[in-house]
Amino acid sequence: MSAQPHIVLSWLVRRTRLPLLHRRCPDCRSASATTGPGRFRVNANGKLLDVWLLVRCVGCDRTSKLTVHERVPVARLDPAALDGYHANDPALVAAVLLDPRHRAALDWRGAWRLDTPAAPLAGDWPVQVEVEFADPVPVRPDRLIAHGLGISRNDVPARVKCDVSLRRPATAGFRFVVLSPSAPPAAA
Repeated sequence: MSAQPHIVLSWLVRRTRLPLLHRRCPDCRSASATTGPGRFRVNANGKLLDVWLLVRCVGCDRTSKLTVHERVPVARLDPAALDGYHANDPALVAAVLLDPRHRAALDWRGAWRLDTPAAPLAGDWPVQVEVEFADPVPVRPDRLIAHGLGISRNDVPARVKCDVSLRRPATAGFRFVVLSPSAPPAAA
């Protein structure tokens, strides 16, 4: 990135609610399920525990289970986590749902927002923007930048210099430089 930015802005991508799960319902064939307020079911079988996160179909309200732990000895579970499962701790529900080890396919549409400074981009150019993620929301940088700058996605490559792929979803922080509207197009 050649020109030294005059201004550095911080953007934050944060979750507004838990995402929906891509999960086919055997009753109504709906493809989405929700955790709602979040409830766990803990079942003991001797000294072994099974823990599930309960999910509901958004179409017919049928309840099904997402396996969290299967046939785990009680002694291997963290006591604080076990208490959280029994108390239906909302933070633990989010941690389980967002944990990539559970391989739940998540639908993030409408479940996140972009917090940007109120000051409009005007005056000193170029402007550097640092994007941080509070949660691992997969969003394409070109869509995020277009939304944050109020421009079309087609204008993003001409107005922005970025070291990450603009069309591949990102879940971790990145930075980019916004060029002056009258500047020549950025080199690819």
